[in-house]
Amino acid sequence: MNDTPRIFGIAGWKNSGKTRMTAALVAELSARGWTVSTIKHAHHAFDIDRENTDSWQHRQAGAAEVAIVSQRRWALMHENRQDEDEPSLDEILGRLSPCDLVLVEGYKSARHAKIEMRRNLSTTKARLSDTDPGIVAIVTDDPKNAATNLPVFGHDDIAAIADLVERRSGLVKDSAA
Repeated sequence: MNDTPRIFGIAGWKNSGKTRMTAALVAELSARGWTVSTIKHAHHAFDIDRENTDSWQHRQAGAAEVAIVSQRRWALMHENRQDEDEPSLDEILGRLSPCDLVLVEGYKSARHAKIEMRRNLSTTKARLSDTDPGIVAIVTDDPKNAATNLPVFGHDDIAAIADLVERRSGLVKDSAA
């Protein structure tokens, strides 16, 4: 395990396939023996808690942080104060347990290596790779018309995309193991 995690991003416009790709890469890379964590950036209000649960009632009462803990998993919910900014990607990375790789979904403007997800049906046609030097490959539903010098993959080329993520992230299996 790496105490300073390697990060690799999946970026794109809404409905471009980011979440599906992130989940597919987690499954593929985990099957290859890597410990993978994820960070998902949301541009909207979200809630992982359900109304009327005990933890929801704690938050509604004004708790600044609520931890839910069981034998199988735990979660920590932090309520940002009105004067508190959204934490930076680096701050969130610092809270994660050691792992081999962190896949970051979203954070389009962050300065780490990432793939750009594209779909022909997307309403936003702007290409992130035109302005983001961190984009190292394109994943699209129309690989023949990607018009780029970067490596191009189809949405179902999961093994090849995982190979790229391993190479770009410096993930190398210990041959002595």
